[in-house]
Amino acid sequence: VQLVESGGGSVQTGGSLRLSCTYTGGSTNCIGWFRQAPGEEREGVASINGDLNPGTDYAESVKGRSTISEDQAENTLYLQMNSLKPEDTGMYYCAATRQGWCYAARSPAEYNYWGQGTQVTVS
Repeated sequence: VQLVESGGGSVQTGGSLRLSCTYTGGSTNCIGWFRQAPGEEREGVASINGDLNPGTDYAESVKGRSTISEDQAENTLYLQMNSLKPEDTGMYYCAATRQGWCYAARSPAEYNYWGQGTQVTVS
C-alpha cells in the first residue's frame, strides 16, 4: 500500500485545514492519521475502519475539533481539522494496516504502511 499526504500548511490559531491521503495498492482494515512534533513521539490522532459505521476513533486532544473520513471510491482519506491550536503543530502522517483492531491510540509500530508526511504549523 502506498500513501501520499497533502493539504498541510501554516495557519493561525483558530483556523482550519483539511489533510488528504491518497492510497493505492489494495484495501486495508484500518487507516488513520498520526502526528509528530519536534522532539516528541509520534501519536495517533484519528483512525477509521471504513467497513464499520461509524468506525472512527479520535485522540482526546482533537475530539470535537477534527473529523476523519474516507472516500473509498476515490481511495482518499481526509482529516478536517478546525479550531486549530499551536499544540496541533507537527508533521502529520497517514498510516494503514491490514490487521488488528482500529483505534486512535493504537501504537504506530503496529502500522505497516506510511506516507511521507505533511507539515502543519499553527501560530
